[in-house]
Amino acid sequence: MEKILVSACLAGEKCKYSGGHNLVPAIAELVRRGKAVPACPEALGGLTIPRSPAEIRGGDGYDVLAGRARVVDKEGRDVTAAFLRGAAATLTKAREIGAELVVLKEKSPSCGSKLIYDGTFSGTTRPGPGVTTALLREQGFRVISEGEFASKVKKCGSGDIIP
Repeated sequence: MEKILVSACLAGEKCKYSGGHNLVPAIAELVRRGKAVPACPEALGGLTIPRSPAEIRGGDGYDVLAGRARVVDKEGRDVTAAFLRGAAATLTKAREIGAELVVLKEKSPSCGSKLIYDGTFSGTTRPGPGVTTALLREQGFRVISEGEFASKVKKCGSGDIIP
């Protein structure tokens, strides 16, 4: 079984910006069995729960890492530093557990793997990774979304969940 790091919200932790979660039962089961470790980059970066939603303006997670784009909340506050701290803390956790796979929440400004919101707070998405995904990929980690995880999950006879 691969060592897996997962977005804490996917494991049912109430760390989403709204104070809710994005529970994926198979992911919560992996955490319960000690086969996956949860992490919330935004909470690790010092953001409160709940908090104002945030989106990347001017690019994607790679652009934020390079200083070409910013993460701004709905009230217009620049929260880039918190997103960078959270990405770094998540990278540390991934290294600590020897993660071979990272499953993160799609569309999140931290965790999106293929899609993020476009910075207009209109619900429109654009291609690109979030800040944490970009950093993890730059460091050689395999990052997929919860949707990709679900499409690859199968149960074997022992009851283990194998992506």
